[in-house]
Amino acid sequence: MIRFTDDTFSESYVTTIGVDFKIKTLDIDGKSCKLQIWDTAGQERFRNIISSYYRGAQGIMLVYDITDLESFQNLNSWLIEIEKNASKNAYKILVGNKCDMESDRKVTVEQGKDFADQYGMKFFETSAKNSINVNEAFITMTKEVMKNSGKKNPTPQKPNVDIKAPQGQSINSGKGCC
Repeated sequence: MIRFTDDTFSESYVTTIGVDFKIKTLDIDGKSCKLQIWDTAGQERFRNIISSYYRGAQGIMLVYDITDLESFQNLNSWLIEIEKNASKNAYKILVGNKCDMESDRKVTVEQGKDFADQYGMKFFETSAKNSINVNEAFITMTKEVMKNSGKKNPTPQKPNVDIKAPQGQSINSGKGCC
């Protein structure tokens, strides 16, 4: 988010605690578009707070760290939360971050692509540090949201998505998923 909005990167960036947001205005196909971008914490302890931020979202980026297999494995849990709390028409995109750290990679490009394909999402690998594909991911998201907002009854990207709960958990349990 900071690389996109401020075009900066800091090695000493502190992990998001709860929620942070930024505003950025883009010119997309001759139209001015003001984005309100919310960065929500990925830790389980913030899950109850974060769920309310999905309700008004028109676009959702699911971001994992390619050097952290657990962050990738948590995507199913996040999709369950999104399905429970977000609009069915919210556009979703999958982003594997830290592609500049190839030697530390734990999640292959193919795993990311396969997951995105399974749930009908576009997929990008990015590097906030080296500014690789960050703008492209946000611009793609913005264009798709604009395209969907112009429809009277926008349809979800992939209807009837069957999201599996993590082993031993129920999607409708009413509790946290992890």
